[in-house]
Amino acid sequence: MSRELRIRPVHATDVDAVVALLEQLGYPQRDRAATAVRIRSWHDDPSATALVADDGGAPLGIVAVQICPYFERDGAWARITALVVRDRVRRRGVGSRLVAAAERFAIGHGCTRMEVTSAARRGDAHAFYRRHGYADQAGVSSRFLRELGTDTDR
Repeated sequence: MSRELRIRPVHATDVDAVVALLEQLGYPQRDRAATAVRIRSWHDDPSATALVADDGGAPLGIVAVQICPYFERDGAWARITALVVRDRVRRRGVGSRLVAAAERFAIGHGCTRMEVTSAARRGDAHAFYRRHGYADQAGVSSRFLRELGTDTDR
């Protein structure tokens, strides 16, 4: 990793690196073209951003952030929907730089809170978030999921 680490928007030309990063996160990408389409859609969405950490070569990490307006009050909050750093450069500040850039994006869009979810098995990620001031809400808040399009009776 060079000293010239730069945080920049992800581009469709980064698709191979994005595929590799998402696979490291545990999300295999079976359709490279579909991944490229998603990259373009994030690039075109003013309420979202996907950023890569680039040291002049292939991206070393990526963060994706979505702005969500509150319904019950004024303002908005942001959610990190993906954060991954290449395993060979972890613990070198890449993730911290990506989170800081995500937070700047959120603040710039008037957000008052940042959220991130992380699977229970990702203990290292949980420690990373705690070091960056994120409070663990497990046991305080619940998360409920339902797959859509699987129940034809509705």
